[in-house]
Amino acid sequence: MKSKNIVWQDGHITRETRQDFFGHSAATLWMTGLSGAGKSTLAFATESRLLSMGIACFVLDGDNVRHGLNRDLGFSPEDRSENIRRVAEVARLMNEAGLIVVTSFISPYREDRELARTIIGADRFLEVHMATPLEVCEQRDVKGLYQRARSGEVKEFTGINSPYEPPLDPALTVNTQQYDINCSVDMLIEMLKSNIVISNQQG
Repeated sequence: MKSKNIVWQDGHITRETRQDFFGHSAATLWMTGLSGAGKSTLAFATESRLLSMGIACFVLDGDNVRHGLNRDLGFSPEDRSENIRRVAEVARLMNEAGLIVVTSFISPYREDRELARTIIGADRFLEVHMATPLEVCEQRDVKGLYQRARSGEVKEFTGINSPYEPPLDPALTVNTQQYDINCSVDMLIEMLKSNIVISNQQG
């Protein structure tokens, strides 16, 4: 914080009031995994399912955020960390508004994901490991990035010339090689129910 003249302003609406208004708790589903693991596909499918259930939610997608909020950031370790910090702050604000947030970010470093957990709040942070194997992600190569990374055109590409640190204790692990999209969404919905974010009646 660069100025000492900034004071936090408390609103008049409590977390409980927003929860009663929306009919569910707020939370952030933090999807982490390699490029091509299925994060974005599953995030948007989960958003559609939740909205069809009358649950207020929104997806924060890695590529989309880099078109605007984080367009000034590259892919160095320092820029990746700042990318995650900013996204976590946005997710926290959206949680404060009462929404369920589904994020889709490689977020390769455990330290950065722990920072996100701290910013958002451990009680609202549900880490989802998209554990699709590297060879499967590389076979998909939807954006052609693995091929370019292998040829040296793309530097600091996670899984090839930059490390990925998988979660040690995720709330849920999903391998999209094993589970189709509908089954994967079902798993996420059940996770939300087991963490009392949404009720069994909403399923």
